[in-house]
Amino acid sequence: LIASPFAISSGINAEYGGKRKADQGSGRGGPPVDDLSVKLTVKRGVEAKSYNDLAKAEKLKPMELELKKLEDLAEAIVTDFAYMKSREKLMRDTNESTNSRVLWFSIFSMAVLLGLALWQVFYLKRFFKAKKLIE
Repeated sequence: LIASPFAISSGINAEYGGKRKADQGSGRGGPPVDDLSVKLTVKRGVEAKSYNDLAKAEKLKPMELELKKLEDLAEAIVTDFAYMKSREKLMRDTNESTNSRVLWFSIFSMAVLLGLALWQVFYLKRFFKAKKLIE
């Protein structure tokens, strides 16, 4: 896993981690609200970064800001490709291991079936000889 810091930002004042009782419909003393719908927009990586604040803090010109955005985007793409490559290797190794196990299980199954077939032939031959049905 790739560890990365995260932050929760909101355009409104809000309390995180606490419970809010939704018993006043529109805040005007209306009927209790049974269901409360919350819409979350999750952004991660480059799209979550606030470039306006960065431009103000570092006093960047618009062109420099766009270059910074492109640089961060390219860095994110390289990171994502490295992650995908590592996942692909892990999946390939898992696939090869599974194929190997299936092969050996098939060989073992065939050996057991052949052994049981031979045992059945010899057992039946001995049984019929004991009953004197065959010589």
